[in-house]
Amino acid sequence: MWAETSVFYQIYPLGFCGAPFENDGVPKNRIAKVDDWIPHIQKLGANAIYFSPVFESDTHGYNTRDYKKIDVRLGTNEDFKAVCDHLHDAGIKVVLDGVFNHVGRGFFGFQDVLKNRENSPYKDWFFIHFDGNSNYNDGLWYEGWEGNFDLVKLNLRNEEVVSYLFSCIEYWISYFDIDGLRLDVAYCLDHDFLRRLRAFCDSKKQDFFLVGETLHGDYNQIMNDAMLHSVTNYECYKGLYSSFNCMNMFEINHSLLRQFGPEDWTLYKGKHLLSFVDNHDVTRVASILNNEKHLPLIYALMFCMPGIPCVYYGSEWGAKARKEDGDPALRACFDAPVENELTTYISRLAAIKKASDALNYGNFRSVLLTNKQCIFERKTGSERVLLALNADEAPFDAHFDAGCGRAEELISQTTHDFGGGTTLAPYTAYIWKMETV
Repeated sequence: MWAETSVFYQIYPLGFCGAPFENDGVPKNRIAKVDDWIPHIQKLGANAIYFSPVFESDTHGYNTRDYKKIDVRLGTNEDFKAVCDHLHDAGIKVVLDGVFNHVGRGFFGFQDVLKNRENSPYKDWFFIHFDGNSNYNDGLWYEGWEGNFDLVKLNLRNEEVVSYLFSCIEYWISYFDIDGLRLDVAYCLDHDFLRRLRAFCDSKKQDFFLVGETLHGDYNQIMNDAMLHSVTNYECYKGLYSSFNCMNMFEINHSLLRQFGPEDWTLYKGKHLLSFVDNHDVTRVASILNNEKHLPLIYALMFCMPGIPCVYYGSEWGAKARKEDGDPALRACFDAPVENELTTYISRLAAIKKASDALNYGNFRSVLLTNKQCIFERKTGSERVLLALNADEAPFDAHFDAGCGRAEELISQTTHDFGGGTTLAPYTAYIWKMETV
């Protein structure tokens, strides 16, 4: 599967393009802005892009009105097809947000129910009670997603709903040539629907990638051979920044050992979860870290741990925004990409990750662990790589069995001789490709 060796770049298009929050119905080709960023995305080393919602919606994209129409605030279907073609020409795969758990109040089927009530052919597409009332005083009650009544929950056990959604996916594949879907609130989706979705997508395009948004619990419930290829690794997301802020590298290592370690009970060994340090729903990493000198280090850790790394637009140069400032702050519009030391560093990490059999497919083993330092191994039959990280302001003399005498340090592209001792400089990460013995 192509995704296993990829580096993802996430764009939230409505924010990225500076579209108005409310759908004003005024068509404007804002999505072409992505074309201007393709050289930056390539330079960063990303070879796959994940677009948050692009289809016609009431406001923020997750309250869909029409799954077969690009949001007019972004442009036309033809405008978006041109962007997809340009991304593919640049060697960049395209993954769209599949929002299948719920629709917006402006969705055509729900509007028909409001108008025709019991006589609507769409009444069973949702969870409706005509003897109740809604927060919008509709004269009927319906189930909203987690109490959000601007998000009308779909009945994924209804054959007409499934057929409609699958026809939309077929259109996205045939017209936009998309390469995968990120499933919004996948932890809420009906499991039989997920099985049918996997079989349908497999029949339409080879190596079509399905990744689901999950928060807690056992990810294997929906990440398996019959359902999704991958899920968002929220467990490690929290562990990544918390380990630096609390100066407790045991936290992230505990999660990694629990998920990918050498024991037989390890949960996700051999699987490829989507790794991230921030996204459109959470505080940007540059705002959540207490020490800005940890910013390069958290990316080094994220790129070297098991998983598929994903970088959120703007964060690659250290853009800041906090969750409490609201979604528009997290989903900002930037006039142009910024390139600085952090973007250069991330581009180096991306190149290393994509070229490394061990970082793409290797087992995980903890080698050295203190509160402020960690060294772990990624190993396959053909390659062995160590990540060594010192989050402290002071140098650290690392005493461990390297298993060989020399290694190539891949970030600086220098040679390290373990026989002379190993001192980790302050606020530094090393990626050692160990010599074959």
